[in-house]
Amino acid sequence: MNTEWMWAVERRAALHGALSDPGRLAVVDLLSRGDASPSELAGALAIPSNLLAHHVNVLVEHGLVARTRSEGDRRRTYLRLLPTDLGPVTTALPRPPRVLFVCTANSARSHLAVAVWNRASDVPAASAGTHPADAVAPGALAAAARHGLDLTGVAPRALASVRRDDDLVVTVCDRAHEETGVRADVHWSVPDPVRDGAPAAFDSAVDELDRRIRALAPRLVLT
Repeated sequence: MNTEWMWAVERRAALHGALSDPGRLAVVDLLSRGDASPSELAGALAIPSNLLAHHVNVLVEHGLVARTRSEGDRRRTYLRLLPTDLGPVTTALPRPPRVLFVCTANSARSHLAVAVWNRASDVPAASAGTHPADAVAPGALAAAARHGLDLTGVAPRALASVRRDDDLVVTVCDRAHEETGVRADVHWSVPDPVRDGAPAAFDSAVDELDRRIRALAPRLVLT
């Protein structure tokens, strides 16, 4: 018997076992849209925090979920869904008139997200910042050139001047997500490449945005 194949079968069986509980499956379903803090999940699922902690611990132990520390308040923890052998989650979501990507400065991640999105979907996209910078970060422009993304003529803009009531709002920055008054439909905890400054940090941000966008874009369908 092929031991590698049998190991893979046992791994899949363990994952199915971890997801056999409705509470844990609900956590995975919510995290398939984007990252969330434990308190956000507990509120959405209306379950006690101790029960949620148990579900999360099981999912972490099975390699389905990972914890990351917020780049904003440094105290909050975000949970994110990891790729697994079970394949992508395919639950459909309502198709919005527009997707709005939001970060703090609107100088890197949110602009890169729009450029990546435009390659993956025909749903219009825009970007904005809660505290827009004076210009797009040079590192973002260089990364766009390396990855064949179009950032021609883009500039930071304030969220209040861009946001529409019917936007699907995706925060790609912990600080923006945690600001009072910013209602996000989806949150992606993407590390700030401007803080690091190295080309590899910008490339990593593009790769992470591409992975998440390729998972979300096909799920937005007309209802």
